[in-house]
Amino acid sequence: MATNQIVESRTTAQRWRILGVLCLSVFLVVVDNTIVNVALPSFARDLHSSNSALQWIVDGYSLPFAGLLLVGGGLADRLGRKPVMQIGLIGFIVTSVWAALATSTGSLIAARAAMGVSAAFIFPATLAILTSVFTDPTERAKAIGVWGATSGASVAFGPIVGGLLLQHFWYGSVFLVNLPIGLLTLALGYKLLPNSSVSATRRLDLPGVIISAVGLTGLVFSIIEGPTWGWSSGRTLGGIMGSCAVLVAFVMVELRSQAPLLDVRVFRIRRFSAGALSVAVGFFCLFGFIFLITEYFQFIRGDSSLVAGVHTLPFAVATAIVTPLGATLALKIGARIVVSVGLLLFAAGLTVMGFTTATAPYWWTIVCSMVLMAAGLGLVTAPSTEGVMASLAEDQVGAGAAVSNTTREIGGTLGVAVLGSIFASAFATKAVSALTSAGVAPDVARAASGSVANALQLAHQASATAQRAVSFAFMDALHAACFTAAGVAVVGSGAIFVILREQKMNS
Repeated sequence: MATNQIVESRTTAQRWRILGVLCLSVFLVVVDNTIVNVALPSFARDLHSSNSALQWIVDGYSLPFAGLLLVGGGLADRLGRKPVMQIGLIGFIVTSVWAALATSTGSLIAARAAMGVSAAFIFPATLAILTSVFTDPTERAKAIGVWGATSGASVAFGPIVGGLLLQHFWYGSVFLVNLPIGLLTLALGYKLLPNSSVSATRRLDLPGVIISAVGLTGLVFSIIEGPTWGWSSGRTLGGIMGSCAVLVAFVMVELRSQAPLLDVRVFRIRRFSAGALSVAVGFFCLFGFIFLITEYFQFIRGDSSLVAGVHTLPFAVATAIVTPLGATLALKIGARIVVSVGLLLFAAGLTVMGFTTATAPYWWTIVCSMVLMAAGLGLVTAPSTEGVMASLAEDQVGAGAAVSNTTREIGGTLGVAVLGSIFASAFATKAVSALTSAGVAPDVARAASGSVANALQLAHQASATAQRAVSFAFMDALHAACFTAAGVAVVGSGAIFVILREQKMNS
């Protein structure tokens, strides 16, 4: 017999207190996606991490996170969303301590991967509990707006917190911030969160669990390693094609299962598919941009880690303001227009950044670009998430939340991998030319070009002219990445507008 321990008569005040706990959990998980970005120069200097290693420090968290989200959502549906989320929180706290104490790049990447595993059991449960608690469509849309604002603001808030900690402590301190927040969330969750599950007797789709984990993990791993292996290499193409074949097998298994981990037929619902796609595009652009902009602030503008973090504050503020507004606008005029315009605004912000110079005024050009991007993300997040969750029955909200979050993580991972690869390739070519022109031996120049920190240090030792040339190489590479992301956002906007046509995501 289906069970649902959520009491429908729960008061409005109780529901919003529950939302507060869920938002704390979201903050904890999402902030760790970006808090490391401001520490990347510190990792490059103190751990001697290459550009490739820096990408792995960021994406090492995303790999298991994305690969296991569907598993985490399915387990939450069956075993109970509250206990699965609480177990994930405990694991996240423990692995955060491991990351803080890491003394090598390899150890840090391993700790980040363990954190990603824990996060995969937290994130889908938050959205599933929210959907079960807020049953009124209008109230749920507003709650998802707050949830989305927390998620979006956390992305930009991470560098601020990280910069503040790095100003006074060692690089590992960016992970210790998880302890007080995690313990508080764990205690409040134990007291306030209701438990809900689909069925106490419904069996777990073990084949679906294994096949989805293998397919998604393999796909994300191949995407991350693509820049290193080469996008046209046999390993990359074989990994992506093999993973896609496994995911096709997952679809076939789920279609035949009497108790599927995910009813894949939901992808026939246009608002579900459109919501997942728009989230993926938005976070592709966002994660790639955040990965590069913190390096721009520190390496090119010479900001401290704290100042670099504070410089992302306009993004956080604008996201927090616009996201709930996006939910309200979607209820009135439909998500088709709101989401499409949001992606175009994101593209406009990236285009502005694509023309930014190394000495551009912060309070005009850079803030303008970040506010446009943040407004775009705010218009995309809540309507898209609401479109996904409103498409699902109660027994699929956990797995559906996992799908939404998986597309977010895959989009973000692609953003760091693809835009990071474009940046690294363009920077290496121009940096080698700049350094060899300054008299640096070609083999030394090529070795240094794999790290922005090393290339700038070598250029500084060579001459002021070489230093300027390497800075110009950085900006040219940044522009190439921004224009690429802007193109992806424009294409995504057009795709959403066509997919939804006369339909509303929240109708």
